[in-house]
Amino acid sequence: MTSSTVDTAASGWLARERCRLDDFISVVSQQTDKDDYPFSDDVEQGVLLYSAATLRSVVDEPQGRRRVQAELARALMDGPGIVVFKGAFDDVGVVDRATAAFRELIDDQRRRGVASGDHFAKPGANDRVWNALEKLALHHPRTFVDYYSNDILNLVSVAWLGPGYQVTSQVNVVNPGGTAQTAHRDYHLGFMSEEQAASYPSHIHRLTPALTLQGAVAHSDMPVETGPTLYLPHSQKYEPGYLAFHLPDFSDYFEANYVQLPLDAGDAAFFNPALFHGAGSNRSADVRRMANLLQVSSAFGRAMESVDRAAMLGAVFPALRELRRAGTSDTAIRNAIAATAEGYAFPTDLDKDAPVDGLAPETQAELAWRAVDQQWTEERFLDELSGHSDRRTTRS
Repeated sequence: MTSSTVDTAASGWLARERCRLDDFISVVSQQTDKDDYPFSDDVEQGVLLYSAATLRSVVDEPQGRRRVQAELARALMDGPGIVVFKGAFDDVGVVDRATAAFRELIDDQRRRGVASGDHFAKPGANDRVWNALEKLALHHPRTFVDYYSNDILNLVSVAWLGPGYQVTSQVNVVNPGGTAQTAHRDYHLGFMSEEQAASYPSHIHRLTPALTLQGAVAHSDMPVETGPTLYLPHSQKYEPGYLAFHLPDFSDYFEANYVQLPLDAGDAAFFNPALFHGAGSNRSADVRRMANLLQVSSAFGRAMESVDRAAMLGAVFPALRELRRAGTSDTAIRNAIAATAEGYAFPTDLDKDAPVDGLAPETQAELAWRAVDQQWTEERFLDELSGHSDRRTTRS
């Protein structure tokens, strides 16, 4: 047990000073042994490769399916943290139809002057279609059904999350000359600043990766020069990693040691969201590298009751404003807002509700505090609150 683990156990919190590069190197230096994963076909650069064609004959039988899923879950949690399914789509024609549909959506965005940003890359480097799941279903329903009936997607999603999962997707196109993303972890804590992530206790850092599965379906052949995703196998096992990926020495180590696997159209990679990763630079002359990024969420990230928090805020805003005028402490007012408002930025419509000063849009709670602190009129607050609510839906 490292000293950082002991410190964490004693305090219950993680901090920058507990991020030690030597500890990280010890974790990511572990080897991936194919013998530990009997259903795999190969190990390449520490990443487990599975033949989807071979798996299909095994997973048709319930006990075989469970054995494969147990192996995949172990690979994602305790192994390299990433699995690649070669030939995940046995009918590449389905992928091609979805690719054509995604290109239509991108062309439409360009005609309308929509510039979709990216969480971890420079604006304009990529073409991005937010909420590609809903847009594909609404505009190309048959293609959507053919695409998402794929059993490999269900196999790995249930292996990591269990049934009742929810799929979202974002199409990402890295154009020729597009530069690499910075190394990062993904949703939830990965979309926070270092300070925000540090405000969550250490057990949440261990829990949050089990709430999301990250995936990418290749929609074009991806030789290395086109910039397929960069990975650092086993890095999901480093406990303070949601803080560490912000630190320069960890970023430098990633840049010097990442692995990068070429993919063929129809292949799919799935990984633990805590894995250090980032899209690569597209050094090709003419290949627009396209991937459908899948973010699959646990069914358990829900409250028990449906609550109209906007209506609650509208009702209590005058009382909150009076507390502020009366000199009530900021802490007390923020506590009241926390019990009333939505304190998390997601889910939202990222086409309309772009991140502000960071990786996430303003939350309902942040808007409410701003209104109370600045003593807005009730009319202004209700108008701003309505706009905030509208931006979070996909209604046009």
